[in-house]
Amino acid sequence: MTKEKLRFIDLFAGVGGFHIALEKLGHECVFASEKKINLAELYKKNFGIEVNNDITKIEVSEIPVFDILCAGFPCQPFSKAGKQDGLQDEQNGSLFDKIVEILEFHKPKYFILENVRNLINHDKKNTWYYIKEQLEDRLGYEIDKHIYSPHNFGIPQHRERLFIVGASEGLEHFEWLQTTEETTSIFEYLDNNPSNARKLEDEKVAVIDLWQEFISKIPPKDKLPSFPIWTMEFGATYPFEEKTPFASSSRALGKTKGRFGRELIGLSRAEKFANLPSYARTEEDDFPSWKKNYIRQNRAFYEKYKDLIEPIVRRIEALKIPSWQKLEWNVQGGERDLYKYIVQFRGSGVRVKRTDFFPSLVTVSTQIPIISWEKRYITPEEGARIQSLNGIELPENIGTCFSALGNAVNGTIVKMIAEKLIKKESIKSKPIIEVKELNENNINGELKCQINYERIK
Repeated sequence: MTKEKLRFIDLFAGVGGFHIALEKLGHECVFASEKKINLAELYKKNFGIEVNNDITKIEVSEIPVFDILCAGFPCQPFSKAGKQDGLQDEQNGSLFDKIVEILEFHKPKYFILENVRNLINHDKKNTWYYIKEQLEDRLGYEIDKHIYSPHNFGIPQHRERLFIVGASEGLEHFEWLQTTEETTSIFEYLDNNPSNARKLEDEKVAVIDLWQEFISKIPPKDKLPSFPIWTMEFGATYPFEEKTPFASSSRALGKTKGRFGRELIGLSRAEKFANLPSYARTEEDDFPSWKKNYIRQNRAFYEKYKDLIEPIVRRIEALKIPSWQKLEWNVQGGERDLYKYIVQFRGSGVRVKRTDFFPSLVTVSTQIPIISWEKRYITPEEGARIQSLNGIELPENIGTCFSALGNAVNGTIVKMIAEKLIKKESIKSKPIIEVKELNENNINGELKCQINYERIK
């Protein structure tokens, strides 16, 4: 094998997770593409390379010769959080075919692709069968896939992603990474009261205080619910077992109560539905079993404790955002103190999580994890650290920054996969940007390191 550094291209590049990992191994980026202008400009600033803004409009022959294709192609078409239109998605569904076109023309030695784990099962696995057929049968690569999460390599975050590797000369030399059950403490990734941290808004502090008061009312000898607490079910009697409100007559619905026990009698059908929880307004004759279970459990919980919690329930009802009226207590057996955990204000409710793992960084800026004991959000620098992208310059806008980090590939995982995929060779070329390893240790014979870039001046 040649001792010269290999050339790679970075498609759908984002903030440069693939770039950091591959350059750390001594390889050179010869082409990058990123549709979002602000991220493309930042990529150029961080890595000193011009960035193409629309991969769909470039002739593949214009892309420089390369040895490795890297692509975290858009996951929204396959994500459970999206519409799951897959390859039929009007905006992003065809981008995989562009990858195939580039691979077919340039015939690089290797590729590494990353996406959400749901891609495997999307459309009854037909999406995966199509991808596999294109890469293997049409292009002649030997491919393999695996799902990894940062916590598999000692990084305290659950964030499962699908990795697909391919090699034109076969994968006999390749083996997937060994994992570890040992995890670094999240406190090694957090700063102590950083001066640039965004403070938690007063109204959200009040919401946490209210839920703290709520759980404090439940006798210590009784466990807090493991199911999501939906306070809008407290006092509700609308039908959900045999039929749904949608399947019920307006007259029958009028004899029941809506969210928080609101009377529905005398209201028009539209008004009745407006006074139901949003999840109970769906146009279906039968609710799924999980929804029935949650409704049933919440109503029973209320009946058991209503004398203790009723005054607080009325104050929860007054909260202006429905998701704030839900609580997800994911710390069964833990101390009943919300200010000792990581909190997220999610669409599904106020989520309380232990401090052993970071929540997944998502692309929704309103769901940035909260360090409750310091009444602040995690900083962009902390978010980048957990994604093994620390040290690069990040977007100034908080929403844009966490959206980019939520979409980013983890630099440590990519580096370790690439080390296995690229046949052993001594690369003596000096990286364009000086890098250094942090927290280096050995995990079951595998090298684990956090990748750190010196900030570009």
